[in-house]
Amino acid sequence: MEVSSGGRRQRHRPWHRRRIAAVGAVIVGLCQYAALQAQAAPESRQAPGTRIQQNPSPENESDLSSQKQADAELQTGTVLTRKGNFREAIPHLLAARAQGANEYAASFNLALCYVATSEFGLAIKVLNELRGTGHDLVDVENLLAQAYIGNSQPEKALASVQKAATLSPQNEKLYVFVADACMDHRDYRLGLEVTDIGLKNLPRSARLHYERAMFLSQLDQFDQGKPDFELVGTLAPGSEIGYMAAAQKGLFEGDILGAIRSAREGVKQGYENPALLTVLGEALIRSGVTPDQVEFAEAQAALEKAITQRPNDPASQIALGTLCLIAGRLDDAIVHLEIARQLVPGKSSVYAALARAYQRRGNQQRAQEALAILERLNREQADRIRSAPGDRKMGYASRGTSQEETVQQHP
Repeated sequence: MEVSSGGRRQRHRPWHRRRIAAVGAVIVGLCQYAALQAQAAPESRQAPGTRIQQNPSPENESDLSSQKQADAELQTGTVLTRKGNFREAIPHLLAARAQGANEYAASFNLALCYVATSEFGLAIKVLNELRGTGHDLVDVENLLAQAYIGNSQPEKALASVQKAATLSPQNEKLYVFVADACMDHRDYRLGLEVTDIGLKNLPRSARLHYERAMFLSQLDQFDQGKPDFELVGTLAPGSEIGYMAAAQKGLFEGDILGAIRSAREGVKQGYENPALLTVLGEALIRSGVTPDQVEFAEAQAALEKAITQRPNDPASQIALGTLCLIAGRLDDAIVHLEIARQLVPGKSSVYAALARAYQRRGNQQRAQEALAILERLNREQADRIRSAPGDRKMGYASRGTSQEETVQQHP
């Protein structure tokens, strides 16, 4: 499905559930404010010192009726936004703005819905209008940074982060939400800059050290990120983010049993974060589980739960597709791997698994198509390794033959 965004055509990808929750947290205050506005008596909006008319004229009655309608549209749009029904909320918020409802609440929630539906150009327009009317607040800059990231404008995104950090330097959520947007859009270098800004103001933030370690690892600089992973465990022992850091560290450095142990312990403690469940599933797959083992069912249950919570996470889809392939459930494997291909068309592990799935399914044409793309991606990877500085060559080489090797090991 494609939607229009500021004159361009973009492929719409629904947000991960964690992103919806993150932005939803930003608007809680606005939701409550908008509800109060909609419920307030019309008299409460009169200017100080004016006399309340007991018998309003027809013109005043019309104005009051229009205001009530605007407030009702704002309340409906706000409730839909809070529930995550972003596309359904947009017409109500547009109507609320047109009819003179509270400008900040209607405009901010409208921009939020545009970001959530990947209409980044429209979001940027609305947020810059808010800026122009004096609403250059930290939440506006936060959401504007996320919109610029979605619109592939990293310089402007960074400028918004820097402005927001000046307004509220101790606001950890500011840096985390923008870092999450960078991770979702695979802008790892910008994400690293954002976390570095955050850590200057919050040097003991376990979450920001975790984000920094992840960005460095994605940039093939795991050795530089490893101390951040370890520091998370010191800053937040026994926490969800602590288990996440230990499990991810195990995966990146090839300590599969350590990754399984950390992820299992986190899940046992009740932290059923979809990312932690995915790490558990991936680690179990890399350990070489087979369908007749209890660990295989454990991996399947973890990955299915992760996808239920966050269906548009490519790592979960790839891992579950690989697991289905190991079990010989070829149709299920192809479904999950094709979803992953739509989400991350440049990831080689998707095509390695898809090629084997189509080969075993008897569809040689689709298998050859996947192999051709895999060959091209591998060639590009080899070119990057040859041109990389010496300290990064080892990073590329040690990244792990993760799913490509896993597929070969389980015919």
